[in-house]
Amino acid sequence: MPRKLPIAADPTAIGAVAAPPFVRLPDPHSLFALRARRFRTLAPSSGVRPYLELLSDLADAQAEVAHALPPPPAPEEAALARARDHGMPPLDRAAISADGLMAETLDRLFAAAAARDGPAAARAALGRAAAARGEERDRRIDNVLFQAIPADDMAEHAYVAASLQIHLARLAAVLAAERLQPIADGVCPACGGPPVASLIVGWQSAHGARFAACSLCGVLWHVVRIKCLRCGSTEGIRYQEIDGGPGLIKAETCEACQSYVKIFHQHKDPDLDPVADDVGSLALDLLMHDGPYRRAGFNPFLLGY
Repeated sequence: MPRKLPIAADPTAIGAVAAPPFVRLPDPHSLFALRARRFRTLAPSSGVRPYLELLSDLADAQAEVAHALPPPPAPEEAALARARDHGMPPLDRAAISADGLMAETLDRLFAAAAARDGPAAARAALGRAAAARGEERDRRIDNVLFQAIPADDMAEHAYVAASLQIHLARLAAVLAAERLQPIADGVCPACGGPPVASLIVGWQSAHGARFAACSLCGVLWHVVRIKCLRCGSTEGIRYQEIDGGPGLIKAETCEACQSYVKIFHQHKDPDLDPVADDVGSLALDLLMHDGPYRRAGFNPFLLGY
């Protein structure tokens, strides 16, 4: 069962960090390759091994496409200034479905995934996602962007989400990190997306600092310790974990909004990946499911929990 930890039991929660950067932008050329390797490492000891192996192949396809696509255009200065003046993220979600590079990314990812082996059900879902055109394709893109994925269409949306991760990571990578600003609690400053989890990092310039990880574009942004990523409350924050575990992954619970978001101690294990290890720690979600807290982290590969 999950074990409740008092705030003081989280040893890295105390202590100052010297001026961590506000954001770390993703490197699309390594992001998905490292994620594929992490899925592959987690699979043998997992109760959902076939699914993790499927996701490792999908992440390999993402890495292949990210390397093959032409560079995205530099963001327009006027659009960046307008977003900053209005406190909005610079990547406009409303314009994504009409972006020609997004369409190319979808087609390339579908083709790269189809070239790999997989279960019959997954290949059928991939075929349906690839066959969609026009309004149906745009609808699936918007469903992922706004976390409104229908239960009977989750598999098809997973492939669309994988394409969006490529597209948004590439767009985020060419932003100027120093020009990004906080938007709101639990909102990515680059694309406006929700966090999948948060990380306690071990970087030389920010050891022990906490960063939220965007579920789609892969941007990491600095957030203060002991604060709910969903509602921003700093009261009633507690940590729960599975008894007997290594203490690397915990559920940060909030009494104010009755939600939880996982927190990964990456400073203890630098191989932890916010997307892969979120799926790999499904057992924690299953145990939390019987309690009063509801999952607030968004992962397009871990829907329904």
